[in-house]
Amino acid sequence: MATGSRAEQERRFWDLYRNILISQGVKPASVRWYVMRAEQLIRAFPGRRLAELEANDVSDYLARLGQKPNLQAWQFRQSVDAIQTLYSIVRTEWPVPPDWDFWRDSARTLEAQHATTAREFAPVTPEDYAGRIGDTRFAPLIHKHLDAFVRLASGIRTRGMSIRTEKTYLGWVCRFLLHFDARAPDELVFLYDKVLEQPLGDLGAFRRSRRPRRLPVVLSRNEVNRLLSELDGMQWLIASLLYGTGMRLMEALRLRVQDLEFDRGLIVVRRGKGDKDRIVPLPESLAGPLARHLREVRALHQRDLDAGYGEAMLPDALARKYPSAPREWRWQFVFPSGRLSRDPRSDATRRHHLHETAVQKAVVSAARRAGIAKRASCHTLRHSFATHLLESGYDIRTVQELLGHADVSTTQIYTHVLNRGGLAVRSPLDAG
Repeated sequence: MATGSRAEQERRFWDLYRNILISQGVKPASVRWYVMRAEQLIRAFPGRRLAELEANDVSDYLARLGQKPNLQAWQFRQSVDAIQTLYSIVRTEWPVPPDWDFWRDSARTLEAQHATTAREFAPVTPEDYAGRIGDTRFAPLIHKHLDAFVRLASGIRTRGMSIRTEKTYLGWVCRFLLHFDARAPDELVFLYDKVLEQPLGDLGAFRRSRRPRRLPVVLSRNEVNRLLSELDGMQWLIASLLYGTGMRLMEALRLRVQDLEFDRGLIVVRRGKGDKDRIVPLPESLAGPLARHLREVRALHQRDLDAGYGEAMLPDALARKYPSAPREWRWQFVFPSGRLSRDPRSDATRRHHLHETAVQKAVVSAARRAGIAKRASCHTLRHSFATHLLESGYDIRTVQELLGHADVSTTQIYTHVLNRGGLAVRSPLDAG
C-alpha cells in the first residue's frame, strides 16, 4: 500500500512538472526530453532527496555537465531550464540560489569568427576570408583576388585595427569587386592608399560621409544603482565593473586572472581598442566579490585540469612558445563560460570567456525592470562612468586616459552631456 502511495505521489509530481513545462511554452513533443534531463540530475545524487541538495550541488552538477564538449548548446540550455523548473516545484529555500542566467547563457560558446577567437588567427584560405566576412558566397571572388585580400588583412592588422574593422573592410571590398560600376564606399580609400599603394587622389565632388554626432545616453547615479540592484551573480559583477572602471564590455570579458592586481588596486586592460594597454582602478567595493568569484573560478579550473582539460586560448601564439602556459591559473579568463567548447581550428577543447550577448541581454532587461525610460545598454555604463567622474571634478585628460581614447576630442563629448563645455549655462528660468 505504501509503495503504491509513493508511486501515485511520483506520478502526480511528474504530471505537475509536465503541465508547468507546457504552460511555459515547451512543445508537448519536447516535454519528455525535459523530464529525462531532470531525472539525470536525480540519478546523479543517489540516496539524496531533491530538497536536500544545496545550490552548490546543482551548480557542481551543471559544471560537470559543461565539461562534455560534445554536448550541444541546445541540450545544455535544456538541462538548465529543466532543472530550474524542477526546483520551482520543490521550492527549496536556498540562501543563494544557483545563477540560472549564467548557466543558461553559458550554452552559447564563442563561434569561429567571434571577435575574441578570430583576432588570434589571420585568415589564410579564401574560405577563411569568406568566413570572416560572414558570407561563403564570396569565396570564389576572394580566390580570384587572393593577393589583394592578403595584403589588405595584413595592412589592417599591422595598424592594430579591430577584428570588426577587418570584417567590415573585407566585406566592402568584396561588394566593390562584385559591383565595380557602383559608387565605392569611402572605406575603399584604405584599400587603394594603404594596401595597393595607388592613392585615389582628388575624387572631385566625392566627399566622405560623416555620421551625425549624437550625445551618449547617460544614467544618473540613482538610475545606475537601480539597474545594478536588478542584477545578481556574475551578471551583476560584470555590470558593476563596467560602471566602476569604464571598461568596454569585451575588455571586461577578456580579462585574465593576472590582470587583476588587488594589492595595487588596479586592473590592467590589455589589447584594448587600437591594440593598446591601459590601467583602470579596481573599485574597492568590488575587491571582496571579485576575490570570492575567483575562488569559484579556480575550483572550476581545477576540475577541468582533473578531467584532462583546463586550457585557455592564449594571444599572439604564446601557446607555441610556452606549451604549458594555457593551463596555468594566471592565464584563465576571469569570467569563464559555464561549459567547454571545441575550437573549430585546432580541435582543442577549451573554456572560453562568457559570451557577450549574455551580459547585454541581462543589462537591457535589468534597465527595463528598474523602470529606466532610457535606451540603456552595457556601453551606457561606460558613458555614465565618464560623466560622473567629470561631475566629481576629475580633469578631462585623466578621464581620457582611463577610457583609452586616442584623442581628447572624443572625451569632450561628455562635457556636452554635463552642459558645461566651458559655459556652465544656467537656465534663465532658474536665475534669481
